[in-house]
Formats: sequence, structure tokens, C-alpha cells
Amino acid sequence: MNTSWTPIKTAVSLALCGAAFAFSPSFAAGQAAANPAAGQAKPAAEQANPARPAAATVLPGDDFFAWANREWLARTEIPADRSAWSSMHALAEDTNAQIVKLIEELGADKATSGEARKVVDYYNAYMNEEAIEAAGLAPLKAQLAKITAIKDRKGLARALGESLRADVDPLNATDFETENLFGLWVNQGLADPARNIPYLLQGGLGMPDRAYYLDNSPRMADLRTRYQAHIAAMLKLAGYSNPEQRAVKIFALESELAESHASREESADIQKANNIWTAKDFAAKAPGMDWNAFLKGARLSGQQRFLVYHPTALKGAAEQVAATDLATWKDYLAFHTMNQFASTLPKAFSDQRFEFYGKTLAGTPQQSLRWKRALAATNGALDDALGKIYVQRHFPAENKARVLEMVANIKDAFSRRIDKLDWMAPATRAHAKEKVRTMYVGIGYPDKWKSYEGLKVAPDDAFGNVVRAQEYHYVQQIAKLNRKPDRTDWAMPPQLVNAVNLPMQNALNFPAAILQPPFFDPKASDAANYGAIGSVIGHEISHSFDDLGAQFDAQGRLRDWWTKEDLAHFRAASQKLVQQYAQYKPFDDLALNGQLTLSENLSDLAGLAASYDAFKMSPSGKTSGVEADREFFTGFASSWRTKMREATLRRIVLTDGHAPGQYRTYTVRNLDAWYKAFEVQPGQALYLKPEDRVRVW
Repeated sequence: MNTSWTPIKTAVSLALCGAAFAFSPSFAAGQAAANPAAGQAKPAAEQANPARPAAATVLPGDDFFAWANREWLARTEIPADRSAWSSMHALAEDTNAQIVKLIEELGADKATSGEARKVVDYYNAYMNEEAIEAAGLAPLKAQLAKITAIKDRKGLARALGESLRADVDPLNATDFETENLFGLWVNQGLADPARNIPYLLQGGLGMPDRAYYLDNSPRMADLRTRYQAHIAAMLKLAGYSNPEQRAVKIFALESELAESHASREESADIQKANNIWTAKDFAAKAPGMDWNAFLKGARLSGQQRFLVYHPTALKGAAEQVAATDLATWKDYLAFHTMNQFASTLPKAFSDQRFEFYGKTLAGTPQQSLRWKRALAATNGALDDALGKIYVQRHFPAENKARVLEMVANIKDAFSRRIDKLDWMAPATRAHAKEKVRTMYVGIGYPDKWKSYEGLKVAPDDAFGNVVRAQEYHYVQQIAKLNRKPDRTDWAMPPQLVNAVNLPMQNALNFPAAILQPPFFDPKASDAANYGAIGSVIGHEISHSFDDLGAQFDAQGRLRDWWTKEDLAHFRAASQKLVQQYAQYKPFDDLALNGQLTLSENLSDLAGLAASYDAFKMSPSGKTSGVEADREFFTGFASSWRTKMREATLRRIVLTDGHAPGQYRTYTVRNLDAWYKAFEVQPGQALYLKPEDRVRVW
């Protein structure tokens, strides 16, 4: 999900996780039918869609992903402007077309005013490429002049504080990095759900993750060379002298920062994140930075307590503030400023950014059309304003009612599964059921909409609109420090094709845009709907009981509410899933990381099982036979149909907390009902002996 949308969360990552509106499930890198753990992806230039059994001969028990999606895989090509394509990409594309039509209709109506007018003006300003070209670098000059004016380390610290933005997501493994030196997130304390606290997280890298700087493989070395060339190219476009030499120093600084960053696995360990620092602690625990100047620049100087999510990164960054020459830091800030705002600078900047991030990093041959980029930018700046317009036109009340009924049934099924766990102590069971009972479930759209009353949007100033929107969002976030947490706050806008669990709020969000075909179809059978959107609902409920969510109690407090024996059993069962997923190899030189993807895999497994139970308890499910079961599981597999380009697939495997979609489909291997529905036999590639099937919840 581009989760600059949101805070700490665990999401189904059906969609927009990674880059704005870029999907996180997966691919088509396949397996030989004889062994689902030993596939070899061909390095195809256009699509990572290697040899798999012919559609006419593949059996469900050999490759359920290929069998269920055989027609789609055969006819589907990844669009030239995409790094991946999936059922959710297609749904997002259709939704975006609907939204753009609404914006155009509003723009044609002279009576449009208020937030709707801001939406229109923001979109139109972004679309006005002629005005952007005419403005040249003039809009950027004020920002670059402030950087040039930095005279000493105190001024540098203040400038780094001023660059802080509230756009990171520490519990989503694809989105705790930010180009700014640190990221800010404001939410309730891990151990104190009664008050909000500022979280500081690692950032400062122009590539996706520390591994891109530290991995010595030839491929990563090549990406580093290309990234340095990108830095130099951007500096040259802005008129900087000696851009190649400056780029070398900027890259060296980022490499030093990467050395101190936590890995993805370390970031997923919430126990390592609960580090409370007072304002006075920064100088002693992270020397080298004038922290008073930094916090003043960030408008956080009045805060006494902080949660430092990545202490080694703060310490390493502070060391570099002291050790790296001021000129390099100023070049670093200048590069990242133009890199972040490239889309609203002249075309040469936008094209250069795409050349590296689109073509080189993601393997995408063609940049998206301007209207798609304009809509993504408008969604990021005015998400609720646009969402309000969308749901009024495209989300019927009866759809919300039916999904709420499904949620209630799946919650009940999950609670019944808890009752049947013979290994769970009564006290643990009681609290687990309390978590399910008290869970807030938001369907379609938030109870309270955000206001944009103070945000200035000009119809002819695309660059200024982006800067002002970022500032407005930041002010809104730090204002939360003066109010109590609200568990009904939404983390996603209604027009986002996604879903999310918020463990610290004990809450779920299901935006309106995902509640349409192929995930939810009011005209479809219960079997199809429970297999598709039902498994998503079950997935999100189950996140409250995955290896991360299970560490939070019903009030969202990080607390050990398990007995020692129950926790040991849960972890042992979870490790079986780690081992199962670690066997999958989309490439000969790259296997899945079972630990990194554990939270999502646990939720896929428990969510699918709970949704199946709910379906079988529904009026139609009680009398259904094997054909309905086949429809249920096929609906699940169809929701994960995806193709990815090789570069993107490799990035996903390295950095994403979600397994690629094909392997998420293989969740069915652990459910007895799937074997019966498709007559899966020993000797088939996906067959697991009953004792080897993972059963957690």
C-alpha cells in the first residue's frame, strides 16, 4: 500500500504497498510441477513469468496458483508502465478511472467549491505540464537557497529537523524507510495506550533498503553504480558543478547511514523497538548532533518523551552529522529535495527519476501517463476529500451492510476456533476472545473525515501545492500529540484498494474500493465471496494473533498476556510455517525469507481457515457440497493472481513482509478441506502429509 497513507499497521498488502499504487503480492516466477520449492525464474526482460506446467495439464495439487489462474496467466501481459500486474492492479485502475471522471465532472461545474474545488485544483495544477516547464527551477530555488545558507553543524541539525515528515510505517516492512534522515510517526505509546507519543524511525536512503548498499552481489553492485549515476544526473540538471564527484560523496554518506540501519527482520521485532528516550537522552545516546536544534526545527522541542524505534540508526546518523563534511551534507539535502519533488519539476527531472526508480529498480519500461501520476499525487495530498467524493457515488449502503454481516460471521468463526484450541490455557483463551469481541471494524469509509480547511491549493502551482500539502499533513500529525488516541481513526482512505489491521488500536479498516469485484460481488455466491473478500477479512482479523499482533492486548498495549506454555506452543507452530516458506525459491539464488513474511503467512493461514468455517456456517454453506468448496478455494487463489517483472520480484523478496502472491496461494496446502475438494494425492507437488500441515489457530 503506499503507506505514506498510514501509521503502524499490519496490512493484507493486497495492493498499494511499495510505491504509490504498486502491488505487493506477486508474480509469476514459477515452479517445476515436481517441486514447488525448487522453481527457477527465467530472467525475462519483459515479465518474470517462467516456465510452468502447461495450462491444459497442470493439476491443482501440483500448482494451485497456475491451475486456478491459468486463463488469466495465459492472456495477461504486464502493462508497459507497470512493474507488476494483478487482479488488484486492475481493480485499482478501474477505480482510478472512476475517480478521474468525477474530478473532471467537478472541474466542469462552476459551482464546485470547498474541498472538492481543492481536489480539482490540485489535480489540474499537476496536469499542467506547460506551466511546470515554464516555471523551470524557480519553485525549487527557495528550498535550495535555505540549504546553501547552512553555515555550521547547528544549522545542519536544524535543517534536518525541518525536513522531518510524518510519512513512515514501522510495522509495515515495506515502508519504514524515508528519504528524509528520519521518519516521524505519531500514535499511542506501545506500553501506554492512553496518550500519543512521537516515534522516530530510520531513513535517509535513496534506495529501498540497507541491503542495496551492503550486499556484495554483482546485481547490487550494478544498482549502486546506477544509483550514483542518477544522483549525478539530478545534480547536473540543477546546474551543480562537478556532479560526479559530489555524487560519490553523497553515496558514501548514504552507505555510512545504511551501516547503522536495522534490518527488515530486526525492524519487525517490536520488542526491540520499545525504546523510550527523554529529550535529554539524545545527546548522551546519540552524540554528534545538536539535538536541541534538530527538535526545534522539527517543532518537537516541547516533547519530553520519544519512542526511538531504530536507536542504532539515530546513533549512526548523529555520528555522520559530526564526521561528514558540511558541503557533502548540503549536497545530500539538495539532491534529496529535488529527488522528492521531481514530479513537479521540469520533465527532465521527472524522466530522470523514472529512469532509475522505474526502469532500473523496478524493471518498468514506460512511465505512467500523466493523469495517473496526477491522481496518485492528489490521493496522497487530499485523500479523505477525494474519498468522500468517491463513496458518495460508488459505495451503496447495502454493500456495507452485507460486508458487516460477513465480518460478524468471520469474527464468530474465529472465536469458535479459539474455543477449540486444546493447547490454550483458559486465561489466554479469554483474552484472545476479548480481542475479537472488542475489535473495531471500519467498513467503507471513516466515521470522521479529515479537514483540509487550512490547506491552500493553487490551480497553477503544482510544486507549491505538494510542499504545502506535506506541511499541512505534518502539522496535523504533530497536533495529535495534544489529544488522546482514537481507535476509530482510519489509516487508509476509502478509494484505496487494500485492507489493514491496526494492532495498537485493535481495529480493522476495509476501504470501499476493495469491496467490489473480484473481491466482493453482491451478485456472487457466498462461496465466491467468502473465498475472496472473506479470506481478506479473516486475514485482517488474524493479524491480531500473528507473531506481531499477538503481542498486543485488547486495548492495544504491548503486553505479555500469554501463559509461558501457550506462547511456547504458538512459537513452535509458527516456526513450522517459517520453515515451509523458506523452502520456496523463486530464483536459484534467492529464496523467500520465512521469518520476514511470517506475520502475513500466519494471517493468510488463519484467515482462510476462519473464512471457510464462516462459509460452512452460512445458510448456503450448510447445504453445499464439493463444488461450492472448489469455488471457495478458487476464489481465494484468484485474488492473488499476479505477474511481476524480475527486478520488482527480487525487490519484493528482499524487502517485503508479504510473500509473493503465488506462494500466498499455497496457503491451501495446510487446510484439509482443500485436499478433499480437489482430490489432492501423495506425490503431487503441493501435497503435505496431515502431520506436516501447519495448524496454529
